[in-house]
Amino acid sequence: MLILGDKRSEMAQNVSMDVLECLKKYGQRLDSEIAEETGVALATVRERLAALATSGAVIACKITRFENGRAVDACLYRASGYFPPPAPGRKPKPTS
Repeated sequence: MLILGDKRSEMAQNVSMDVLECLKKYGQRLDSEIAEETGVALATVRERLAALATSGAVIACKITRFENGRAVDACLYRASGYFPPPAPGRKPKPTS
């Protein structure tokens, strides 16, 4: 039998794992893109990302984008110490 506090804690851990999995899948994402991908509210995603950034699991970068001449502030996140696998296909040979 789960206690309500335990269930909330379990849900928070699941959201954290979903956020990290999303970042590992795509490399780097905006907070709004992560919320859309995981199906979790943007405020919840931001809380989880803030906790993960504090622990050092993710790296955050605040950016300003201009959409239709209007400034939009957002945060860009990527998993700390994670390098996505190289894209498939032939790679250029090094020149000597």
